[in-house]
Amino acid sequence: MRITRCAQLTAGLAATLAIFTATLQSTAAPTDPVAVTAQPVAGSSNVKVEGSRIILGDAPAAIGSSEIKQRSGLAELTPVRFDAATSAVVVGYTSGTPDGSSAEVDVRAWVKDKWTEWTPAKSGTPTALPGASDQVQLRIVVSAPPAGGSPWVGDVTVQPTDKVDPSRMSIQAAPLKSRVFATREGLVGGTTANGHVIVNRDHFVALPSRRGLSANGSGTYSVKVCTASRCAFEPVWDVGPWNTKDDYWNPSATREMWKDLPQGKPEAQAAYQDGYNGGKDQFGRTVANPAGIDLADGTFWDGLALTNNAWVDVTYLWTGDGGRGTVSISSGYLNVRNAASSSGAIVGMAGKSAQVTVECQTTGQSVTGSQGTSNIWLRVHPGMYVAKAWVSAGTFGAC
Repeated sequence: MRITRCAQLTAGLAATLAIFTATLQSTAAPTDPVAVTAQPVAGSSNVKVEGSRIILGDAPAAIGSSEIKQRSGLAELTPVRFDAATSAVVVGYTSGTPDGSSAEVDVRAWVKDKWTEWTPAKSGTPTALPGASDQVQLRIVVSAPPAGGSPWVGDVTVQPTDKVDPSRMSIQAAPLKSRVFATREGLVGGTTANGHVIVNRDHFVALPSRRGLSANGSGTYSVKVCTASRCAFEPVWDVGPWNTKDDYWNPSATREMWKDLPQGKPEAQAAYQDGYNGGKDQFGRTVANPAGIDLADGTFWDGLALTNNAWVDVTYLWTGDGGRGTVSISSGYLNVRNAASSSGAIVGMAGKSAQVTVECQTTGQSVTGSQGTSNIWLRVHPGMYVAKAWVSAGTFGAC
C-alpha cells in the first residue's frame, strides 16, 4: 500500500431514482434551449430526485483512491438526440452547494460509434465536443464533506450551438500509451467513485480524473495495463490516486489542470520527481510517490502478478480507434492466455465489462461461454489471446 487508508467505507446506491427522461423537442430551433427532464440510468449511484432537482443521496462518506473522505453521488442521464449534428452545446442548469460541497455537470458525445470522454460543462457557456454529433449525454456529479448539507442540480437544459472556439476541439489519432507508476488500491469492502463496492481480489483501476470514469458495471472507459510479460484489461471505476482533475492522457489544450505538463505525465509524478507544484497535489498534500494509476487487488496480484508497486505501460483505450471487444462475464475475470487454447499459460486477465483491444482472430479450442460456443480466439496483444465465446465482438481479420 502506498498510504495507509481508512477501511471504514460503505456503499450506497439511492433506492429511488425519480422520473427524469431526457428528450429534445423536434420542433425546437437549433438555438433554442430545451428543458431536460431526466431519469438517472443504470450505473448511477447515491442520488435521489426531489421535484426538478437531482440531490446527493444518503450514503455515508467514503475514502476512495484519492483518499479524500467525502459523500459523493453520480447520475448519468438518458442520452439526448438532436435533429442534426453539432460540434458544441450549451448546457444550462441551477445548482446548490451548501457547506463546502460541489456540483458538476459533464457532457459527452457519440462520435465514431462510441462515447467520447466526459467534459465539464459550465452553465450557459458553450462546450466544444470532440467531434460533430447528433447525440449527447449529460452526467451530474455531486460531492460533499462527511457532514453537512447536500448539493443538488436542477433546471437542466441543453442546446446545440456554433459559438465555440474550434481550437478546443481535438481527437487523438490513436490511443495514448504512457509509462506510469502503479500502486495497489486495496480498500476491500469500500466504495469507488462510481458506486462499486470493492470485493476481494477485485478487477478495476483508478485514474486521477472523472473524465474517464465508467459508470458502475460499465467498461466504456477501459485501460490495457502491461508489464514486460503480462497484460490486464480493466474498467476505470475509481478516481485517484492523489488528484481528481488530472486527465494527464489528454493534450494541453483540453487537459483540465496542469496544462504546462507534457501529455502522458501525471501531476503526481512531476510533483514527486521534479518538485512541480511545490511537490504537492491539488489538495495541498505532499506527494509521497509518483503514482498515476491505482490497481485493484485482483489486477495487481493476479492479472499482472505484481508483488510491489511498479512502473507499467498503460494504454487508455477510449482515446483512439481500433478493434474492440467487451468482456461479457457476470463477475470476476477472463483469463488471457499465450495460445488459442484453455490449456495455454495464463499471461494476463480481463475484468468484467472491460474492453479489450483486438488485433486479429484465429481458430483454436472450442469454448462455450456467454456468447455461445465458438472455436474463435481473439489476439488482444502480441502473443496473448482470449476466447471469443466470452467476448462481445464483431468479426476481425485472420491472424
